[in-house]
Amino acid sequence: MEVKIGVQHTPRELVLESAQTPAEVEQAVSEAMAKDGVLSLTDEKGRKVIIPIAKVAYVEIAESSNRPFGFTTR
Repeated sequence: MEVKIGVQHTPRELVLESAQTPAEVEQAVSEAMAKDGVLSLTDEKGRKVIIPIAKVAYVEIAESSNRPFGFTTR
């Protein structure tokens, strides 16, 4: 699953591929907002992304799209 996180005062968004379900990511965001703490997510390679929730502008949760590569026909 793909997660995009917009950070205030930053021109680019953070994009990570996560093995977590959309419900798990939503729960992590909600818990971080309730505690006014940090948002901590782990990507598919085991790397952690930790962001202060006060700096998060938005979180977009989407299913990963299988992008075609090479020579394909439609």
